[in-house]
Amino acid sequence: MSGQTLTDRIAAAQYSLTGSEVCRAVCKATTHEQTAPKKKHLEYLIQATQETNVNVPQMADTLIERAGNASWVVVFKALITTHHLMVHGNERFLQFLASRNTLFNLSNFLDRTGSHGLDMSTFIRRYSRYLNEKAFAYRQMSFDFGRVKKGAEGVMRTMSVEKLLKGMPTLQSQIDALLEFDVHPKDLNNGVINACFLLLFKDLIKLYACYNDGIINLFRILQNC
Repeated sequence: MSGQTLTDRIAAAQYSLTGSEVCRAVCKATTHEQTAPKKKHLEYLIQATQETNVNVPQMADTLIERAGNASWVVVFKALITTHHLMVHGNERFLQFLASRNTLFNLSNFLDRTGSHGLDMSTFIRRYSRYLNEKAFAYRQMSFDFGRVKKGAEGVMRTMSVEKLLKGMPTLQSQIDALLEFDVHPKDLNNGVINACFLLLFKDLIKLYACYNDGIINLFRILQNC
């Protein structure tokens, strides 16, 4: 389905009437259009996380609500938008997600409206698991592996042995969840999954850099024993 549906327009209008511009932007970012969330809506939401008067829990809850949609397009775009905000938004957005006992419960998601929906449903289930793991890692470590300083003076290189022994398995679990996305070139056939793949690729580079730093630190500790 191309273009915004009547449902998309009604949902956005409802939030406009209630004065919730942030929730309206979430709806605009997660329409039924088979394209990546529009840059202007993502930038608006990223900026909103920086504003002290913005209700971040409401923003997150609206995204989670959109992820409960029946359409694979809406759900996938809700996950992508959430991922964007986890990476580029104010850290308090990720802190709130990490504080929730459950985040995305999409392990059984299935869009049966067509063969394309069935194919994309597989990746939605895998993607939601990765985002859950990313939030869980933050809860465990009180920082985001993707945001911390890397290299000789980085967090993983200077971490104490106690925290390193806790952090490495947590980091490994996040990397494993990302690699389980297991996408192939033939699957990258629409703007939605392509946007997801780009975010995951960038995350993987950062996570491997952290893992490398952790291994170097671990060897240094063992040598000094």
